[in-house]
Amino acid sequence: MSDEPPIDPEQNTQAEPLSRAIGERYLTYALSTIMNRALPDARDGLKPVHRRILYAMRELRLSPNGAFRKSAKITGDVMGNYHPHGDAAIYDAMARLAQDFAMRYPLVDGQGNFGNIDGDNPAAARYTEARLAQTAESLMDGLAEDSVDFRPNYDGTLTEPVVLPAAFPNLLANGSSGIAVGMATNIPPHNLHEVIDACLHLIKTPDARDDTLATLIKGPDFPTGGVIVESAETIARNYRTGRGAFRVRASWQQEDLGRGQWQIVVTEIPYQVQKSRLIERLAELIQTKKVPILADVRDESAEDVRIVLEPRARSVDPEQLMAALYRVSDLEMRFSLNMNVLIDGRVPKVCSLKEVLRAFLDHRREVLVRRARFRLEKIAARLEVLEGYLIAYLNLDRVIEIIRHEDDPKAVMIAEFHLSDVQVEAILNMRLRALRKLEEIELRTERDRLHAEREELQTMLADEGAQWSRIADQLKEVRNLFGKSTPEGQRRTRITEADDVEPLDMDAMIEREPLTVILSKMGWIRSMKGHQPLDAELKFKDGDGPGFALHAETTDKLVVFASNGRFYTLPANTLPGGRGMGEPLRLMIDLPNEAGIVAMFPWREGEKYLVASRAGDGFVVQAGDILAQTRSGKQVLNGEALLCKPVRGDHVAVVGTNRKMLVFPVSELPEMTRGKGVRLQKFSGGGGLVAPDTLSDATFVTLAQGLSWPMSGGKTRTESDLGDWLGKRAGTGRMAPRGFPRDNKFA
Repeated sequence: MSDEPPIDPEQNTQAEPLSRAIGERYLTYALSTIMNRALPDARDGLKPVHRRILYAMRELRLSPNGAFRKSAKITGDVMGNYHPHGDAAIYDAMARLAQDFAMRYPLVDGQGNFGNIDGDNPAAARYTEARLAQTAESLMDGLAEDSVDFRPNYDGTLTEPVVLPAAFPNLLANGSSGIAVGMATNIPPHNLHEVIDACLHLIKTPDARDDTLATLIKGPDFPTGGVIVESAETIARNYRTGRGAFRVRASWQQEDLGRGQWQIVVTEIPYQVQKSRLIERLAELIQTKKVPILADVRDESAEDVRIVLEPRARSVDPEQLMAALYRVSDLEMRFSLNMNVLIDGRVPKVCSLKEVLRAFLDHRREVLVRRARFRLEKIAARLEVLEGYLIAYLNLDRVIEIIRHEDDPKAVMIAEFHLSDVQVEAILNMRLRALRKLEEIELRTERDRLHAEREELQTMLADEGAQWSRIADQLKEVRNLFGKSTPEGQRRTRITEADDVEPLDMDAMIEREPLTVILSKMGWIRSMKGHQPLDAELKFKDGDGPGFALHAETTDKLVVFASNGRFYTLPANTLPGGRGMGEPLRLMIDLPNEAGIVAMFPWREGEKYLVASRAGDGFVVQAGDILAQTRSGKQVLNGEALLCKPVRGDHVAVVGTNRKMLVFPVSELPEMTRGKGVRLQKFSGGGGLVAPDTLSDATFVTLAQGLSWPMSGGKTRTESDLGDWLGKRAGTGRMAPRGFPRDNKFA
């Protein structure tokens, strides 16, 4: 053991404010996420993990024409050499590059089960094989010619490219999505032929406007096809700002079955929609009768998508049926556009279409210049060797004599023929069979060809116009390989204006019938046909009992108000029947376990409701402001909700747990859409073991008629003169009238 004393922690500690320490560390994490994980590079359209996968496959010599290798081997090489993260994440990223329903131009050629449009996961990495696709080879064309910078890998033992040369604008061709810290990106795939046409136009007209480029790139081109229903103005605005959205619909056609029968066949679904979940949603719509004109859905898909929709009757208009399904299913979805990318691999920026194309073209010019300079260096080295060879041929006998007799032929040849060290080494390493006359002619031909190539490259480097002309030629070559002349290059997504078909009113198609809705104390709900007596004997589960009972109709929207201050909406026609015990209400709405039901009633347009919290705060809310559109409900009252009652009279009567009652005009209550409200009644706060007083109940009264409440024996008592309890809102009130119910409830 060392005799040195241990280091005192106090001497090795640096004090700094906690906010600064956390801020600096979080900023470091944020920058790492933005630059090294979530956002793509505008130049090659790749994130680091995808770039490393392609480069590792290139190092494994997995060319498009070569053999496949196990995905586990590829994943292991990527993880061990370049990307020290989980193998599952790497394999998932590689699998997506091979999915033709996810990538418009797949970069990996997969063999085996790489998942499907139903949402099934790929097989394990040990069962699948892969190699590079031809598109990926184009992205890495020129990588060995010093076209891009390289950097050390994570442990410094190898090097990896900072960016790929990218022979085509992969960012727009294949799109990208990711979520970073405080920012996100979402770029749809496009047709490569159209994108290259826009690049060629931008080369020809550098100051071209985004709107002009948008006429060449008509819109996204999704690998799953579909129809984009947006106007040209909207698409142009999205590309001009780099933000927006595209409405994408499924492609369908009507099939005639004879004798007036027909069915709808969906052949293409929106991008990134899982077919299995789409069909489950359509089946759920049939079961819950949310689209009564839809009778059945079948999945007859094989390699192609084929979803069959059967109408309820032959008189149904197919356009209106599809319009109704667009509203309630993923047969139509919105694909958001957010072109947030890394410019030069460093600066995140939301770019317009022109800025993205410009970043790619500037990168291609830099690649072209670097490859040309690399080639010039190679030509210079080769010409030096060729000049040495030619000198040797002119003095062949003397060279042979020097090699045979001199102890140090290298020094003698350098001194006698004024050769360089490189030239002498090349001559000494020359094979004997090369010492024929024909070889001298070939060397002179090669020298003349290299001189011409060098002159051409030097001319190009000196002329910016020639550089852009060379880039245009290269883009045209890529367009010939992957453009519209090939089956894969044809546009798959059609673009059209939104139609004017009005969807049917589903509520109007529901047959109007009376219902009796029963909600138990434990939250089990059911509906019984007809208006049954609300006090009838009913069966409940053990430990359960009656909670709420009301009369409604099948066309009604049922509103449930919970103690968390949220309103939930349920179509009355979708409630379970009354033969059994019903179903849990929490399966139909997202109601927390700790929240109880405060009120339940049929929604009526134009009504107003008083909502109040147990703390004694409340306000009036319009019926239109409590209708919820989702399962999660609509937050209206902040605080623990106590009651919800329709506005009926001209005054409000409130009573607290302290039995003090206050009556004040309804006009003193504000109308709000959401919030805590105002104080209804003032209570004294409890202290120690005494619980604080809270609101117990509230009701509406007409001052001229007085206040009535039920008594035992079925009698009713009325207090006609409420002058003693009249006051301003937020007052304390006075003790309730003699004979007022002991539970402090008005009814």
